[in-house]
Amino acid sequence: MPARSLLLLPDLGDLLRTQPQYNAATLAELLAALGEREVWWASSPDPEHPLRDALPAAGVILRELPLPDWGWADAEHEQLVTFLELYPQGRERLRAAAQAEAEFARHLREPLTPADVLGGDLFTAASEYRAATAAALDEGPGTRWHARRLDEVATLARDLSGVMLAPLDDLPGLLERLPGAALPGLPGFVPGEASRLRALADRAWHLRDEDDPAALLAALEREAGDRTTPRAELDAAAANLYFAAGDLPGARFWLERAAHALPPEHPRSLAGLVLARLGQVRDALGERDLARRTYQAVLALAFAPAVAREAAAAGLQTPFMLDLTS
Repeated sequence: MPARSLLLLPDLGDLLRTQPQYNAATLAELLAALGEREVWWASSPDPEHPLRDALPAAGVILRELPLPDWGWADAEHEQLVTFLELYPQGRERLRAAAQAEAEFARHLREPLTPADVLGGDLFTAASEYRAATAAALDEGPGTRWHARRLDEVATLARDLSGVMLAPLDDLPGLLERLPGAALPGLPGFVPGEASRLRALADRAWHLRDEDDPAALLAALEREAGDRTTPRAELDAAAANLYFAAGDLPGARFWLERAAHALPPEHPRSLAGLVLARLGQVRDALGERDLARRTYQAVLALAFAPAVAREAAAAGLQTPFMLDLTS
């Protein structure tokens, strides 16, 4: 039997939270359609990446590639930018690179489907963005050593099979370096209920001016939740709508309901987010002792997002007050 090939799955990072048809749950659905229950991780080292919650919650095992720390490349890039800004030709090169980045960002802001990401126009835009950046700033500090980093990833991935998750703009270069690799061929794939539910929660967490909070709340109340987006998260998202409107009793009701329904393990970020916001609401309602105990519960968690830990630590020092004027 021939060895399985390596499929490369595009990751959009935090932008997964903004795409209704290509979000964290969509990636879980894609893996299910491929018959895969694990994925090689060659993407962001950020511990708060949305897929680090969604994929394990969906029963997908993350296999970490031993990628080196490339944080130093950001510092080298900033030094180069500072140098180029001193000269007219340097500033012109920076403008060309910024224009390429802005054009790629424009594509990412558009509503995307899996077909767009899996080899469509967006994939072409990613390739053009990387080529234009290298042409403007040269490969090296100007690209944060992109080619060298891809060489290292390709070396680690050369003998792998299954599915590997990598940033979208890395995939054109990785396909060149991994002759046996390919993008998934799923022409008939359509995002399902998990994607729809994830999109609903993401929208409630990240309200826009044009959103109708009443319609969002009604939609959240109708749903039962699933493994990737459990009922507790829908309750917490509903609480966010009340909190944004300054309705503290309403926010407390939904947050306390969410806290009592928290899943035991996944999504792992949810407990910290729920309890940190619940502590703030209790503080704003004058329930200081309860608020302090809630903040302490956040800091006692094995994992909590940085924003939750920072809110809890700040709340222990100074009682939280709701300010709706900003």
